[in-house]
Amino acid sequence: MTNDGRVNDDVWVVIPVYDEAQVLESVIRQLLAVFPNVVCVDDGSHDGSSEVVLRTGAHLVRHPVNLGQGAALQTGLCYARAQPGARYFVTFDADGQHRLEDAVAMVEVARSGAVDLVLGTRFAEHPESVPLLKRWVLRTAVLLSPAGRKLKLTDAHNGLRVLTRAVADDLQITMNGMAHASEIVSYLGRSSWRVQEVPVSVRYTQYSRSKGQSLLNGVNILFDLSVRHRGS
Repeated sequence: MTNDGRVNDDVWVVIPVYDEAQVLESVIRQLLAVFPNVVCVDDGSHDGSSEVVLRTGAHLVRHPVNLGQGAALQTGLCYARAQPGARYFVTFDADGQHRLEDAVAMVEVARSGAVDLVLGTRFAEHPESVPLLKRWVLRTAVLLSPAGRKLKLTDAHNGLRVLTRAVADDLQITMNGMAHASEIVSYLGRSSWRVQEVPVSVRYTQYSRSKGQSLLNGVNILFDLSVRHRGS
């Protein structure tokens, strides 16, 4: 809540979007009921996702071509940081896997002032809800990440995060694709920011499974980590 009593006016939700028109409107409208400031970055969609965003009244930024999720997040954070009164920044996936309730709880943790960045973790309470292959890939990714081990993270590649203003101003995502998640963890490992994981639930829906996101994202994570290790 801001000083003048307006609830969550100081929070901006950033949603990277690529061909998510089928579920996007529902995701945005649920968020807008609690968070009045939502910006969607349409990363070169071909399915009318931009029109869906405009229909909801959320803010829209467009990439003329598909640059990748990392680039969309960086664009969205830059846009949100430029808005008056913005103090907290939520990164939220467009596919309906994240829960509004989890985002609300994480913002409250950030508001406490005890931490600088809040990360969602799927493995604190119900790890069995994560598909087996995805579970193996994510846990392997943590083991392969020196920064992840240093920070004692259990879910280093969860897309649901809450950044305070200081972190958002300092963070520069340079990896355009899925490698941005590994880049953020490496950045946190080098920094002195206070990081806390908060239990969340991820909904692996028929829609997301039909797009193959669970397997594809997992393979991308391990590939990105292997490239980073070869280059270091």
